[in-house]
Amino acid sequence: VQLQASGGGSVQAGGSLRLSCVGSGFLFNTFGLGWYRQAPGKQRELVASFDGGRGPDYIVYADSVKGRFTVSRDNAKNTLYLHMNTLKPEDTAVYYCRKQLGPQIYWGRGTQVTVSS
Repeated sequence: VQLQASGGGSVQAGGSLRLSCVGSGFLFNTFGLGWYRQAPGKQRELVASFDGGRGPDYIVYADSVKGRFTVSRDNAKNTLYLHMNTLKPEDTAVYYCRKQLGPQIYWGRGTQVTVSS
């Protein structure tokens, strides 16, 4: 299982970025698939994740990103996207994609997002 995230960068507050996560080595379905982030000195936290218990396409978003971030996917490309709009300095973090297969959790290498005020 491999997850490769990309698309991070430096933007000013109010700007937008789109992160991509290409998965390989597993069936690219939505179960346990999502985005997390970790800011300096803080614990890794959920950004958005598919919640299989409420349906294969049900997405849970952190309150801090609701209305600003959107998750989409392209199954043909085995790619998960995170569309980030109206970025704020507090969104600055390393962003990771995550996949759960049974009891095993896989993390991709993160991509840095820096938002300046």
